[in-house]
Amino acid sequence: MRESLRSAAWLLRMSWHQHRAKTVASLTLMISGAVAAPLMALSLRWLTNAAVAGDAATAGWAGLAVAASAMGVLTLSHFAHLAYFELSEIDTLTTELRLIALSSGSAGIEHQERAEFADRLTVLQQEVQQIQNGIYAALTLSGLVVAISLTGLLLAMVNPVLLLLPLVAVPPLMAGRRAQLILDRSREEAAADTRLAMHFLRLATSAGPAKELRVFGLQGEILARYRDLWEGVTRRRWRAQIEAMLLRAGGQLVFAAGYVAGVLLVVNDAIGGHRSVGDVVLAITLAAQVNQQVASAVNLLHDMQRIARTHVRFEWLEKYIAEREPKHADNPVPERIASGISFRDVTFRYPGTDRTVLEGVNLTFPAGSTIAIVGENGAGKSTIVKLLCRFYEPTSGRIDVDSADLSRIPLDAWRGRIAAGFQDFARLEFVARRTVGVGDLPFVDDQAAVEAALERAHAGDVIGRLEQGLSTQLGKSHTDGTELSGGQWQKLALGRAMMRELPLLLILDEPTSALDAEAEHNLFERYAEGARRVGRATGGITVLVSHRFSTVRMADQIVVVADGKVAEAGSHAQLMRNRGLYAELYELQASAYE
Repeated sequence: MRESLRSAAWLLRMSWHQHRAKTVASLTLMISGAVAAPLMALSLRWLTNAAVAGDAATAGWAGLAVAASAMGVLTLSHFAHLAYFELSEIDTLTTELRLIALSSGSAGIEHQERAEFADRLTVLQQEVQQIQNGIYAALTLSGLVVAISLTGLLLAMVNPVLLLLPLVAVPPLMAGRRAQLILDRSREEAAADTRLAMHFLRLATSAGPAKELRVFGLQGEILARYRDLWEGVTRRRWRAQIEAMLLRAGGQLVFAAGYVAGVLLVVNDAIGGHRSVGDVVLAITLAAQVNQQVASAVNLLHDMQRIARTHVRFEWLEKYIAEREPKHADNPVPERIASGISFRDVTFRYPGTDRTVLEGVNLTFPAGSTIAIVGENGAGKSTIVKLLCRFYEPTSGRIDVDSADLSRIPLDAWRGRIAAGFQDFARLEFVARRTVGVGDLPFVDDQAAVEAALERAHAGDVIGRLEQGLSTQLGKSHTDGTELSGGQWQKLALGRAMMRELPLLLILDEPTSALDAEAEHNLFERYAEGARRVGRATGGITVLVSHRFSTVRMADQIVVVADGKVAEAGSHAQLMRNRGLYAELYELQASAYE
Protein backbone atom coordinates (compact mmCIF):
# COMPACT_ATOMS: atom_id res chain seq x y z
CA MET A 1 0.00 0.00 0.00
CA ARG A 2 2.79 2.41 0.95
CA GLU A 3 4.62 1.74 -2.33
CA SER A 4 1.41 2.29 -4.32
CA LEU A 5 0.74 5.65 -2.65
CA ARG A 6 4.39 6.65 -3.07
CA SER A 7 4.18 5.81 -6.77
CA ALA A 8 0.97 7.83 -7.13
CA ALA A 9 2.78 10.79 -5.56
CA TRP A 10 5.71 10.21 -7.95
CA LEU A 11 3.40 10.34 -10.98
CA LEU A 12 1.59 13.45 -9.73
CA ARG A 13 4.92 15.21 -9.03
CA MET A 14 6.12 14.33 -12.52
CA SER A 15 2.87 15.68 -13.99
CA TRP A 16 3.18 18.86 -11.90
CA HIS A 17 6.67 19.48 -13.29
CA GLN A 18 5.47 18.87 -16.86
CA HIS A 19 2.37 21.10 -16.84
CA ARG A 20 0.97 22.62 -13.66
CA ALA A 21 -2.27 23.96 -15.17
CA LYS A 22 -3.24 20.62 -16.70
CA THR A 23 -2.38 18.81 -13.49
CA VAL A 24 -4.56 21.16 -11.41
CA ALA A 25 -7.42 20.93 -13.91
CA SER A 26 -7.25 17.13 -14.01
CA LEU A 27 -7.14 16.80 -10.21
CA THR A 28 -9.97 19.29 -9.70
CA LEU A 29 -12.27 17.59 -12.21
CA MET A 30 -11.44 14.09 -10.96
CA ILE A 31 -12.04 15.01 -7.31
CA SER A 32 -15.24 16.87 -8.18
CA GLY A 33 -16.54 13.89 -10.14
CA ALA A 34 -15.71 11.51 -7.29
CA VAL A 35 -17.35 13.75 -4.65
CA ALA A 36 -20.50 14.07 -6.79
CA ALA A 37 -21.48 10.44 -6.03
CA PRO A 38 -21.81 10.74 -2.20
CA LEU A 39 -23.43 14.18 -2.70
CA MET A 40 -26.00 12.52 -4.94
CA ALA A 41 -26.75 10.02 -2.13
CA LEU A 42 -27.22 12.94 0.26
CA SER A 43 -29.55 14.65 -2.25
CA LEU A 44 -31.58 11.43 -2.57
CA ARG A 45 -32.03 11.42 1.22
CA TRP A 46 -33.25 15.02 1.03
CA LEU A 47 -35.61 14.18 -1.87
CA THR A 48 -37.00 11.07 -0.17
CA ASN A 49 -37.74 12.82 3.13
CA ALA A 50 -39.37 15.76 1.31
CA ALA A 51 -41.52 13.41 -0.75
CA VAL A 52 -42.61 11.40 2.30
CA ALA A 53 -43.48 14.68 4.08
CA GLY A 54 -45.46 15.89 1.03
CA ASP A 55 -43.26 19.01 0.65
CA ALA A 56 -43.38 19.52 -3.12
CA ALA A 57 -41.25 22.67 -3.22
CA THR A 58 -38.42 21.11 -1.21
CA ALA A 59 -38.70 17.93 -3.27
CA GLY A 60 -38.28 20.00 -6.44
CA TRP A 61 -35.09 21.63 -5.20
CA ALA A 62 -33.85 18.23 -4.00
CA GLY A 63 -34.61 16.76 -7.42
CA LEU A 64 -32.48 19.46 -9.05
CA ALA A 65 -29.66 18.65 -6.62
CA VAL A 66 -29.93 14.94 -7.52
CA ALA A 67 -29.84 15.78 -11.24
CA ALA A 68 -26.87 18.12 -10.86
CA SER A 69 -24.84 15.63 -8.85
CA ALA A 70 -25.76 12.83 -11.29
CA MET A 71 -24.51 14.96 -14.17
CA GLY A 72 -21.32 15.54 -12.22
CA VAL A 73 -20.85 11.80 -11.74
CA LEU A 74 -21.40 11.15 -15.45
CA THR A 75 -19.45 14.01 -17.01
CA LEU A 76 -16.73 15.52 -14.82
CA SER A 77 -14.29 12.60 -15.14
CA HIS A 78 -14.75 12.71 -18.93
CA PHE A 79 -13.87 16.41 -18.99
CA ALA A 80 -10.80 15.55 -16.91
CA HIS A 81 -9.77 13.22 -19.72
CA LEU A 82 -9.20 16.23 -22.00
CA ALA A 83 -6.64 17.58 -19.56
CA TYR A 84 -4.82 14.43 -18.49
CA PHE A 85 -4.67 12.69 -21.89
CA GLU A 86 -2.01 15.05 -23.22
CA LEU A 87 -0.38 15.15 -19.80
CA SER A 88 -0.08 11.35 -19.69
CA GLU A 89 1.52 11.30 -23.15
CA ILE A 90 4.08 13.88 -22.04
CA ASP A 91 4.79 11.86 -18.88
CA THR A 92 5.22 8.67 -20.91
CA LEU A 93 7.67 10.43 -23.22
CA THR A 94 9.53 11.87 -20.22
CA THR A 95 9.81 8.41 -18.65
CA GLU A 96 11.07 6.89 -21.91
CA LEU A 97 13.66 9.66 -22.21
CA ARG A 98 14.69 8.98 -18.62
CA LEU A 99 15.11 5.27 -19.37
CA ILE A 100 17.20 6.02 -22.46
CA ALA A 101 19.35 8.49 -20.53
CA LEU A 102 19.95 6.05 -17.68
CA SER A 103 20.59 2.99 -19.82
CA SER A 104 22.80 4.58 -22.47
CA GLY A 105 24.28 7.35 -20.35
CA SER A 106 25.92 5.10 -17.79
CA ALA A 107 29.66 4.74 -17.52
CA GLY A 108 29.65 0.99 -18.12
CA ILE A 109 27.67 -1.64 -19.98
CA GLU A 110 27.27 -4.34 -17.30
CA HIS A 111 23.50 -3.75 -17.03
CA GLN A 112 23.15 -4.40 -20.77
CA GLU A 113 25.39 -7.47 -20.93
CA ARG A 114 24.49 -9.26 -17.70
CA ALA A 115 21.49 -11.56 -18.26
CA GLU A 116 19.57 -10.92 -15.05
CA PHE A 117 19.96 -7.16 -15.46
CA ALA A 118 18.92 -7.39 -19.10
CA ASP A 119 15.75 -9.18 -17.96
CA ARG A 120 14.96 -6.32 -15.58
CA LEU A 121 15.46 -3.81 -18.39
CA THR A 122 13.17 -5.88 -20.65
CA VAL A 123 10.37 -5.73 -18.08
CA LEU A 124 11.02 -2.03 -17.48
CA GLN A 125 10.80 -1.27 -21.21
CA GLN A 126 7.43 -3.04 -21.36
CA GLU A 127 6.09 -1.32 -18.27
CA VAL A 128 7.03 2.22 -19.34
CA GLN A 129 4.05 2.03 -21.69
CA GLN A 130 1.80 1.64 -18.62
CA ILE A 131 2.66 5.14 -17.39
CA GLN A 132 -0.39 6.51 -19.22
CA ASN A 133 -2.67 4.14 -17.28
CA GLY A 134 -0.76 5.01 -14.13
CA ILE A 135 -1.48 8.74 -14.50
CA TYR A 136 -5.20 7.98 -14.81
CA ALA A 137 -5.02 5.68 -11.79
CA ALA A 138 -3.18 8.28 -9.68
CA LEU A 139 -5.69 11.02 -10.53
CA THR A 140 -8.66 8.73 -9.93
CA LEU A 141 -7.15 7.51 -6.67
CA SER A 142 -6.82 11.11 -5.49
CA GLY A 143 -10.52 11.68 -6.11
CA LEU A 144 -11.39 8.36 -4.54
CA VAL A 145 -9.59 9.24 -1.30
CA VAL A 146 -11.72 12.39 -0.96
CA ALA A 147 -14.90 10.51 -1.89
CA ILE A 148 -14.23 7.75 0.66
CA SER A 149 -13.63 10.36 3.38
CA LEU A 150 -16.94 12.09 2.59
CA THR A 151 -18.75 8.75 2.38
CA GLY A 152 -17.41 7.80 5.82
CA LEU A 153 -18.66 11.09 7.29
CA LEU A 154 -22.16 10.54 5.85
CA LEU A 155 -22.27 6.94 7.05
CA ALA A 156 -21.40 8.10 10.56
CA MET A 157 -24.40 10.46 10.42
CA VAL A 158 -26.70 7.49 9.81
CA ASN A 159 -25.12 5.04 12.25
CA PRO A 160 -21.56 5.10 13.61
CA VAL A 161 -21.44 1.30 13.28
CA LEU A 162 -21.52 1.76 9.49
CA LEU A 163 -18.02 3.24 9.72
CA LEU A 164 -16.92 -0.39 10.02
CA LEU A 165 -17.89 -0.91 6.37
CA PRO A 166 -14.55 0.47 5.10
CA LEU A 167 -12.79 -1.97 7.43
CA VAL A 168 -14.30 -4.92 5.61
CA ALA A 169 -12.69 -3.43 2.53
CA VAL A 170 -9.27 -4.35 3.94
CA PRO A 171 -9.44 -8.08 2.99
CA PRO A 172 -10.13 -7.37 -0.71
CA LEU A 173 -7.37 -4.76 -0.73
CA MET A 174 -4.87 -7.14 0.83
CA ALA A 175 -5.98 -9.91 -1.48
CA GLY A 176 -5.54 -7.55 -4.45
CA ARG A 177 -2.02 -6.68 -3.33
CA ARG A 178 -1.08 -10.33 -2.97
CA ALA A 179 -2.61 -11.10 -6.35
CA GLN A 180 -0.55 -8.36 -8.00
CA LEU A 181 2.65 -9.71 -6.47
CA ILE A 182 1.83 -13.10 -7.94
CA LEU A 183 1.30 -11.55 -11.38
CA ASP A 184 4.51 -9.50 -11.14
CA ARG A 185 6.52 -12.57 -10.16
CA SER A 186 5.11 -14.55 -13.09
CA ARG A 187 6.03 -11.71 -15.48
CA GLU A 188 9.58 -11.54 -14.15
CA GLU A 189 9.98 -15.31 -14.34
CA ALA A 190 8.81 -15.20 -17.96
CA ALA A 191 11.07 -12.27 -18.92
CA ALA A 192 13.92 -14.43 -20.27
CA ASP A 193 11.56 -16.53 -22.42
CA THR A 194 9.76 -13.39 -23.57
CA ARG A 195 13.04 -11.82 -24.63
CA LEU A 196 14.02 -14.96 -26.53
CA ALA A 197 10.60 -15.16 -28.19
CA MET A 198 10.96 -11.55 -29.36
CA HIS A 199 14.36 -12.46 -30.76
CA PHE A 200 12.75 -15.18 -32.89
CA LEU A 201 10.05 -12.72 -33.98
CA ARG A 202 12.72 -10.26 -35.15
CA LEU A 203 14.52 -13.07 -36.98
CA ALA A 204 11.34 -14.02 -38.81
CA THR A 205 10.36 -10.48 -39.77
CA SER A 206 13.71 -8.82 -40.54
CA ALA A 207 15.30 -8.59 -43.95
CA GLY A 208 18.80 -9.57 -42.78
CA PRO A 209 18.13 -13.20 -41.79
CA ALA A 210 15.44 -13.74 -44.47
CA LYS A 211 17.77 -15.41 -46.99
CA GLU A 212 19.29 -17.88 -44.54
CA LEU A 213 15.90 -18.84 -43.13
CA ARG A 214 14.71 -19.78 -46.59
CA VAL A 215 17.87 -21.47 -47.84
CA PHE A 216 18.17 -23.64 -44.73
CA GLY A 217 14.43 -24.15 -44.36
CA LEU A 218 14.39 -22.67 -40.87
CA GLN A 219 10.94 -21.05 -41.06
CA GLY A 220 9.26 -24.00 -39.36
CA GLU A 221 11.96 -24.25 -36.70
CA ILE A 222 11.72 -20.54 -35.86
CA LEU A 223 7.92 -20.73 -35.78
CA ALA A 224 7.96 -23.82 -33.54
CA ARG A 225 10.43 -22.28 -31.09
CA TYR A 226 8.47 -19.02 -30.97
CA ARG A 227 5.21 -20.90 -30.39
CA ASP A 228 6.73 -23.15 -27.70
CA LEU A 229 8.17 -20.18 -25.83
CA TRP A 230 4.93 -18.20 -25.87
CA GLU A 231 2.87 -21.25 -24.93
CA GLY A 232 5.13 -21.73 -21.92
CA VAL A 233 4.89 -18.04 -21.01
CA THR A 234 1.09 -18.13 -21.45
CA ARG A 235 0.72 -21.23 -19.24
CA ARG A 236 2.80 -19.63 -16.52
CA ARG A 237 0.86 -16.39 -16.69
CA TRP A 238 -2.51 -18.20 -16.88
CA ARG A 239 -1.77 -20.10 -13.67
CA ALA A 240 -0.83 -16.81 -12.02
CA GLN A 241 -4.03 -15.16 -13.31
CA ILE A 242 -6.21 -17.97 -11.91
CA GLU A 243 -4.48 -17.78 -8.51
CA ALA A 244 -4.82 -13.97 -8.49
CA MET A 245 -8.51 -14.16 -9.51
CA LEU A 246 -9.35 -16.57 -6.68
CA LEU A 247 -7.61 -14.34 -4.14
CA ARG A 248 -9.51 -11.28 -5.33
CA ALA A 249 -12.86 -13.13 -5.38
CA GLY A 250 -12.34 -14.25 -1.78
CA GLY A 251 -11.66 -10.70 -0.67
CA GLN A 252 -14.80 -9.40 -2.41
CA LEU A 253 -16.94 -12.06 -0.71
CA VAL A 254 -15.80 -10.79 2.69
CA PHE A 255 -16.90 -7.27 1.77
CA ALA A 256 -20.24 -8.49 0.39
CA ALA A 257 -21.06 -10.09 3.77
CA GLY A 258 -20.29 -6.83 5.59
CA TYR A 259 -22.39 -4.83 3.09
CA VAL A 260 -25.47 -6.98 3.64
CA ALA A 261 -25.07 -6.75 7.43
CA GLY A 262 -24.84 -2.93 7.27
CA VAL A 263 -27.97 -2.56 5.15
CA LEU A 264 -29.95 -4.84 7.51
CA LEU A 265 -28.81 -2.74 10.49
CA VAL A 266 -30.20 0.51 9.01
CA VAL A 267 -33.45 -1.10 7.89
CA ASN A 268 -33.94 -2.43 11.42
CA ASP A 269 -33.37 1.11 12.82
CA ALA A 270 -35.95 2.51 10.41
CA ILE A 271 -38.51 -0.13 11.40
CA GLY A 272 -37.95 0.85 15.04
CA GLY A 273 -38.66 4.48 14.16
CA HIS A 274 -35.11 5.67 14.93
CA ARG A 275 -34.31 6.57 11.32
CA SER A 276 -36.21 8.18 8.47
CA VAL A 277 -36.91 6.57 5.10
CA GLY A 278 -34.42 9.01 3.66
CA ASP A 279 -31.77 7.66 6.01
CA VAL A 280 -32.44 4.16 4.71
CA VAL A 281 -32.10 5.37 1.12
CA LEU A 282 -28.91 7.24 2.05
CA ALA A 283 -27.40 4.19 3.78
CA ILE A 284 -28.29 1.81 0.95
CA THR A 285 -26.93 4.21 -1.67
CA LEU A 286 -23.74 4.92 0.28
CA ALA A 287 -23.20 1.23 1.02
CA ALA A 288 -23.52 0.51 -2.69
CA GLN A 289 -21.06 3.33 -3.37
CA VAL A 290 -18.66 1.94 -0.79
CA ASN A 291 -18.82 -1.35 -2.67
CA GLN A 292 -18.08 0.48 -5.90
CA GLN A 293 -15.34 2.49 -4.22
CA VAL A 294 -13.70 -0.67 -2.91
CA ALA A 295 -13.90 -2.33 -6.32
CA SER A 296 -12.39 0.81 -7.88
CA ALA A 297 -9.72 0.94 -5.18
CA VAL A 298 -8.77 -2.67 -5.83
CA ASN A 299 -8.50 -2.04 -9.56
CA LEU A 300 -6.63 1.21 -9.05
CA LEU A 301 -4.25 -0.36 -6.57
CA HIS A 302 -3.73 -3.16 -9.07
CA ASP A 303 -2.56 -0.52 -11.56
CA MET A 304 -0.64 1.43 -8.94
CA GLN A 305 1.11 -1.69 -7.67
CA ARG A 306 2.26 -2.34 -11.20
CA ILE A 307 3.46 1.25 -11.50
CA ALA A 308 5.06 0.86 -8.07
CA ARG A 309 7.12 -2.00 -9.45
CA THR A 310 8.10 0.24 -12.38
CA HIS A 311 9.02 2.98 -9.93
CA VAL A 312 11.10 0.55 -7.85
CA ARG A 313 12.88 -0.69 -10.97
CA PHE A 314 13.66 2.89 -11.97
CA GLU A 315 15.04 3.56 -8.51
CA TRP A 316 17.12 0.38 -8.75
CA LEU A 317 18.50 1.47 -12.12
CA GLU A 318 19.25 4.99 -10.88
CA LYS A 319 21.00 3.63 -7.80
CA TYR A 320 22.86 1.03 -9.83
CA ILE A 321 24.11 3.66 -12.31
CA ALA A 322 25.01 6.12 -9.54
CA GLU A 323 27.01 3.51 -7.60
CA ARG A 324 29.08 2.75 -10.68
CA GLU A 325 29.82 6.30 -11.72
CA PRO A 326 33.58 6.95 -11.72
CA LYS A 327 34.90 8.61 -8.59
CA HIS A 328 38.13 10.45 -7.75
CA ALA A 329 38.60 11.74 -11.32
CA ASP A 330 41.45 14.08 -10.42
CA ASN A 331 43.96 13.35 -13.24
CA PRO A 332 43.56 15.43 -16.42
CA VAL A 333 43.56 13.66 -19.75
CA PRO A 334 47.00 14.22 -21.34
CA GLU A 335 47.35 16.34 -24.48
CA ARG A 336 49.69 13.67 -25.85
CA ILE A 337 50.93 10.29 -24.65
CA ALA A 338 54.59 10.51 -23.65
CA SER A 339 55.53 6.96 -22.70
CA GLY A 340 52.55 4.68 -23.26
CA ILE A 341 49.65 2.74 -21.78
CA SER A 342 50.50 0.01 -19.28
CA PHE A 343 48.52 -2.86 -17.80
CA ARG A 344 49.88 -3.58 -14.34
CA ASP A 345 48.95 -7.02 -13.01
CA VAL A 346 45.38 -6.60 -14.30
CA THR A 347 42.87 -9.29 -13.39
CA PHE A 348 39.23 -9.13 -14.45
CA ARG A 349 36.07 -11.11 -13.74
CA TYR A 350 32.72 -10.06 -15.14
CA PRO A 351 30.43 -8.93 -12.28
CA GLY A 352 28.19 -11.69 -10.99
CA THR A 353 30.53 -14.47 -12.17
CA ASP A 354 33.41 -16.40 -10.66
CA ARG A 355 35.21 -17.02 -13.96
CA THR A 356 38.45 -15.11 -14.40
CA VAL A 357 38.58 -13.66 -17.92
CA LEU A 358 41.94 -11.93 -17.58
CA GLU A 359 44.54 -12.90 -15.00
CA GLY A 360 47.73 -11.08 -14.05
CA VAL A 361 48.06 -9.21 -17.36
CA ASN A 362 51.19 -7.05 -17.62
CA LEU A 363 51.54 -5.16 -20.89
CA THR A 364 52.97 -1.92 -22.17
CA PHE A 365 51.78 -0.23 -25.37
CA PRO A 366 54.52 2.30 -26.25
CA ALA A 367 53.46 5.79 -27.29
CA GLY A 368 52.95 6.13 -31.03
CA SER A 369 52.90 2.36 -31.61
CA THR A 370 50.55 0.07 -33.47
CA ILE A 371 49.51 -2.91 -31.35
CA ALA A 372 47.80 -6.03 -32.64
CA ILE A 373 45.97 -8.26 -30.18
CA VAL A 374 45.34 -11.75 -31.52
CA GLY A 375 44.00 -14.97 -30.12
CA GLU A 376 41.29 -17.54 -30.42
CA ASN A 377 37.66 -16.58 -29.88
CA GLY A 378 36.96 -16.15 -26.16
CA ALA A 379 40.63 -15.70 -25.28
CA GLY A 380 40.03 -12.26 -23.71
CA LYS A 381 40.88 -9.89 -26.60
CA SER A 382 37.63 -7.91 -26.49
CA THR A 383 37.81 -7.72 -22.69
CA ILE A 384 41.11 -5.83 -22.99
CA VAL A 385 39.35 -3.41 -25.33
CA LYS A 386 36.44 -2.96 -22.88
CA LEU A 387 38.90 -2.10 -20.13
CA LEU A 388 40.69 0.42 -22.36
CA CYS A 389 37.35 2.06 -23.19
CA ARG A 390 36.40 1.85 -19.48
CA PHE A 391 33.17 -0.03 -20.08
CA TYR A 392 34.40 -1.96 -17.03
CA GLU A 393 37.08 -1.35 -14.42
CA PRO A 394 39.70 -4.01 -13.56
CA THR A 395 38.81 -6.37 -10.72
CA SER A 396 42.36 -5.88 -9.48
CA GLY A 397 45.49 -4.20 -10.76
CA ARG A 398 45.46 -0.93 -12.70
CA ILE A 399 45.89 0.58 -16.14
CA ASP A 400 48.20 3.60 -16.47
CA VAL A 401 48.32 6.25 -19.16
CA ASP A 402 51.92 7.36 -18.84
CA SER A 403 52.12 7.44 -15.03
CA ALA A 404 48.47 8.39 -14.40
CA ASP A 405 45.91 5.83 -13.25
CA LEU A 406 43.32 5.59 -16.05
CA SER A 407 40.50 5.18 -13.53
CA ARG A 408 41.28 8.66 -12.15
CA ILE A 409 41.04 10.41 -15.52
CA PRO A 410 37.59 11.98 -16.11
CA LEU A 411 35.66 9.43 -18.14
CA ASP A 412 34.09 11.82 -20.64
CA ALA A 413 37.42 13.53 -21.23
CA TRP A 414 39.13 10.17 -21.88
CA ARG A 415 36.44 8.94 -24.24
CA GLY A 416 36.61 12.30 -26.00
CA ARG A 417 40.19 11.42 -27.00
CA ILE A 418 39.61 7.87 -28.20
CA ALA A 419 38.03 6.50 -31.38
CA ALA A 420 36.78 2.98 -31.99
CA GLY A 421 35.28 0.62 -34.51
CA PHE A 422 33.68 -2.58 -33.26
CA GLN A 423 32.63 -5.87 -34.77
CA ASP A 424 29.11 -5.39 -33.37
CA PHE A 425 28.85 -1.88 -34.82
CA ALA A 426 25.69 0.23 -34.66
CA ARG A 427 23.54 0.65 -37.76
CA LEU A 428 22.62 4.29 -37.26
CA GLU A 429 19.67 5.02 -39.55
CA PHE A 430 20.45 8.70 -40.09
CA VAL A 431 21.28 10.66 -43.21
CA ALA A 432 24.57 9.12 -44.45
CA ARG A 433 26.54 12.26 -43.55
CA ARG A 434 25.40 12.06 -39.94
CA THR A 435 25.78 8.28 -39.75
CA VAL A 436 29.50 8.89 -40.21
CA GLY A 437 29.76 12.38 -38.72
CA VAL A 438 28.55 11.41 -35.22
CA GLY A 439 32.01 9.93 -34.73
CA ASP A 440 33.05 13.51 -33.90
CA LEU A 441 29.93 15.48 -32.91
CA PRO A 442 31.31 19.01 -33.45
CA PHE A 443 31.78 18.06 -37.12
CA VAL A 444 28.63 15.95 -37.56
CA ASP A 445 27.44 18.03 -40.54
CA ASP A 446 30.84 18.99 -41.90
CA GLN A 447 30.88 17.50 -45.39
CA ALA A 448 34.63 17.89 -45.83
CA ALA A 449 35.39 16.24 -42.47
CA VAL A 450 33.07 13.32 -43.24
CA GLU A 451 34.59 12.80 -46.69
CA ALA A 452 38.10 12.87 -45.19
CA ALA A 453 37.11 10.28 -42.58
CA LEU A 454 35.66 8.00 -45.26
CA GLU A 455 38.88 8.41 -47.24
CA ARG A 456 40.96 7.43 -44.21
CA ALA A 457 38.70 4.40 -43.73
CA HIS A 458 38.89 3.55 -47.46
CA ALA A 459 35.09 3.51 -47.45
CA GLY A 460 34.30 6.29 -49.93
CA ASP A 461 33.00 3.78 -52.48
CA VAL A 462 29.86 3.25 -50.37
CA ILE A 463 28.79 6.89 -50.74
CA GLY A 464 29.46 6.79 -54.47
CA ARG A 465 26.79 4.11 -54.84
CA LEU A 466 24.12 6.06 -53.00
CA GLU A 467 21.64 8.00 -55.14
CA GLN A 468 21.91 11.21 -53.12
CA GLY A 469 25.41 10.66 -51.82
CA LEU A 470 25.96 11.82 -48.25
CA SER A 471 22.42 13.26 -48.18
CA THR A 472 20.86 9.80 -48.59
CA GLN A 473 18.50 8.72 -45.82
CA LEU A 474 19.61 5.29 -44.57
CA GLY A 475 17.59 2.45 -43.08
CA LYS A 476 14.20 0.85 -43.54
CA SER A 477 12.83 2.56 -40.45
CA HIS A 478 12.21 5.46 -42.84
CA THR A 479 9.72 5.24 -45.71
CA ASP A 480 12.28 6.67 -48.13
CA GLY A 481 15.28 5.03 -46.44
CA THR A 482 17.93 3.12 -48.35
CA GLU A 483 18.98 -0.23 -46.93
CA LEU A 484 22.67 -1.16 -47.12
CA SER A 485 24.44 -4.47 -47.14
CA GLY A 486 26.24 -5.66 -44.01
CA GLY A 487 29.59 -4.77 -45.55
CA GLN A 488 28.43 -1.26 -46.48
CA TRP A 489 27.15 -0.61 -42.95
CA GLN A 490 30.49 -1.87 -41.64
CA LYS A 491 32.43 0.52 -43.89
CA LEU A 492 30.37 3.48 -42.66
CA ALA A 493 31.11 2.38 -39.08
CA LEU A 494 34.83 2.41 -39.97
CA GLY A 495 34.39 5.92 -41.38
CA ARG A 496 32.76 6.91 -38.10
CA ALA A 497 35.80 5.54 -36.23
CA MET A 498 38.08 7.71 -38.38
CA MET A 499 36.25 11.01 -37.74
CA ARG A 500 38.58 12.01 -34.91
CA GLU A 501 41.80 12.83 -36.71
CA LEU A 502 44.18 12.81 -33.74
CA PRO A 503 42.90 10.44 -31.04
CA LEU A 504 45.14 9.32 -28.21
CA LEU A 505 43.81 5.80 -28.68
CA LEU A 506 42.27 4.24 -31.79
CA ILE A 507 40.68 0.82 -31.27
CA LEU A 508 39.65 -1.40 -34.16
CA ASP A 509 38.05 -4.48 -32.57
CA GLU A 510 37.58 -6.87 -35.50
CA PRO A 511 35.81 -4.14 -37.50
CA THR A 512 36.49 -5.94 -40.79
CA SER A 513 35.17 -9.35 -39.78
CA ALA A 514 32.99 -9.48 -42.90
CA LEU A 515 36.09 -9.30 -45.13
CA ASP A 516 38.40 -12.11 -46.14
CA ALA A 517 41.85 -12.38 -44.59
CA GLU A 518 43.70 -10.76 -47.51
CA ALA A 519 41.30 -7.79 -47.69
CA GLU A 520 41.51 -7.34 -43.92
CA HIS A 521 45.31 -7.46 -44.08
CA ASN A 522 45.42 -4.79 -46.80
CA LEU A 523 43.11 -2.52 -44.82
CA PHE A 524 45.09 -2.98 -41.62
CA GLU A 525 48.28 -2.04 -43.47
CA ARG A 526 46.64 1.19 -44.64
CA TYR A 527 45.36 1.91 -41.13
CA ALA A 528 48.87 1.31 -39.77
CA GLU A 529 50.17 4.02 -42.10
CA GLY A 530 47.61 6.47 -40.68
CA ALA A 531 48.47 5.30 -37.18
CA ARG A 532 52.10 6.32 -37.65
CA ARG A 533 50.94 9.84 -38.60
CA VAL A 534 48.77 10.04 -35.47
CA GLY A 535 51.59 8.59 -33.36
CA ARG A 536 54.01 11.27 -34.47
CA ALA A 537 51.47 14.03 -33.73
CA THR A 538 50.09 12.96 -30.34
CA GLY A 539 51.86 9.78 -29.29
CA GLY A 540 48.54 8.13 -30.05
CA ILE A 541 48.32 4.35 -29.95
CA THR A 542 46.40 2.18 -32.41
CA VAL A 543 45.10 -1.18 -31.20
CA LEU A 544 44.03 -3.70 -33.84
CA VAL A 545 42.12 -6.77 -32.63
CA SER A 546 41.77 -9.86 -34.79
CA HIS A 547 41.50 -13.62 -34.53
CA ARG A 548 43.39 -13.86 -37.83
CA PHE A 549 47.13 -14.11 -37.15
CA SER A 550 48.14 -13.60 -40.78
CA THR A 551 46.58 -10.12 -41.14
CA VAL A 552 48.50 -8.16 -38.50
CA ARG A 553 52.14 -8.66 -39.47
CA MET A 554 52.72 -4.91 -39.88
CA ALA A 555 52.04 -4.12 -36.21
CA ASP A 556 54.91 -2.82 -34.08
CA GLN A 557 53.92 -5.26 -31.35
CA ILE A 558 51.71 -8.34 -31.53
CA VAL A 559 50.14 -9.53 -28.29
CA VAL A 560 48.97 -13.15 -28.24
CA VAL A 561 46.19 -13.77 -25.70
CA ALA A 562 45.28 -17.30 -24.63
CA ASP A 563 43.04 -18.37 -21.74
CA GLY A 564 42.96 -14.86 -20.29
CA LYS A 565 46.74 -14.46 -20.16
CA VAL A 566 49.38 -12.92 -22.36
CA ALA A 567 51.05 -15.92 -23.96
CA GLU A 568 53.55 -13.95 -26.05
CA ALA A 569 54.32 -10.42 -27.16
CA GLY A 570 56.70 -9.06 -29.78
CA SER A 571 57.02 -8.21 -33.46
CA HIS A 572 56.00 -10.68 -36.15
CA ALA A 573 59.63 -11.54 -36.84
CA GLN A 574 60.46 -12.04 -33.17
CA LEU A 575 57.47 -14.26 -32.54
CA MET A 576 58.18 -16.37 -35.60
CA ARG A 577 61.77 -16.86 -34.41
CA ASN A 578 60.53 -17.87 -30.96
CA ARG A 579 58.55 -20.76 -32.52
CA GLY A 580 55.90 -20.41 -29.82
CA LEU A 581 52.09 -20.28 -29.92
CA TYR A 582 52.00 -17.40 -32.40
CA ALA A 583 54.20 -19.19 -34.93
CA GLU A 584 52.17 -22.39 -34.52
CA LEU A 585 48.79 -20.68 -35.02
CA TYR A 586 50.12 -18.41 -37.77
CA GLU A 587 51.34 -21.35 -39.83
CA LEU A 588 48.17 -23.32 -39.10
CA GLN A 589 45.96 -20.48 -40.34
CA ALA A 590 48.23 -19.70 -43.29
CA SER A 591 48.00 -23.31 -44.48
CA ALA A 592 44.21 -22.97 -44.61
CA TYR A 593 44.54 -20.30 -47.33
CA GLU A 594 46.96 -22.26 -49.52
